[in-house]
Amino acid sequence: MRPLSWAVLRQLQDGVPIVDEPFREIARKLGVSEEEVFACLESLQAEGVVRRFGARIDQRRVGITVNAMVAWRVAPDLVETVGRAMAAHPEVTHCYERGIVAGQWEYNLFTVLHQPDHRSLWRHLSALSAESGIDDFVVLVSGREFKRVPAARILPVAVPGSRSGP
Repeated sequence: MRPLSWAVLRQLQDGVPIVDEPFREIARKLGVSEEEVFACLESLQAEGVVRRFGARIDQRRVGITVNAMVAWRVAPDLVETVGRAMAAHPEVTHCYERGIVAGQWEYNLFTVLHQPDHRSLWRHLSALSAESGIDDFVVLVSGREFKRVPAARILPVAVPGSRSGP
């Protein structure tokens, strides 16, 4: 990626500034034109680096208080089919495969759900289980939260050998 792309991403990673002309403000900080910022963002969207712009909502403040990671034990030959089926459910926010540790941890498909209460969570889990035919699963409900930040962070200064950018 070009240096301007990294700079624009660094400016946006904590949100769009709440000002009348946010992209002009970003351009001013970077010493480029607003058109250059827009062109850069269009390119980043076309490349799939920037997927969308949207509000980041504090889920607890809007009543979504139950978060659960669910580990499912799925036969290896069914992981693709079951994973895609579970991922198609709108209440599933993450769905991914992980390796097992034979004899210690046999759960290989993971989903994450965020719900307003435990009853809603179990209703959705029951539906996922019934639809997939998978009834061996472990539910890990979040307790106290110590840290929550977006997964991808671009460091302000590049670290040699890192993927944080130039």
